[in-house]
Amino acid sequence: MKEIRAIVRPSRLDRLRAALRDIPNFPGVTIFKAEGFTAPAAVDKRTVKDELTDFSDKLMVCVIVEESMVEPVREAIVSACRTGQIGDGLVWTVDIGEMHRIRDGGAVS
Repeated sequence: MKEIRAIVRPSRLDRLRAALRDIPNFPGVTIFKAEGFTAPAAVDKRTVKDELTDFSDKLMVCVIVEESMVEPVREAIVSACRTGQIGDGLVWTVDIGEMHRIRDGGAVS
């Protein structure tokens, strides 16, 4: 099992939801509200307001899938969330050693 995590723009959530729902057997997604900023050297700050408001609203997306679904889910996230601008976000994959359902304590494979 793998966990796919991504940081994305909140304005792309509707597109992301639609793209993920189009994937056959998509298991579900968890969304967290987040804040962050990009590397200061990557941004050309133009106003005093920009200097004083480093943090921007973001969403963290978490999806747990079998390894065979990693690529389609990652591609759906990237294509739905890309604007071509700095701050579009990141996607990464984490190995899951063990996972258990809370409902019955059973191992999930």
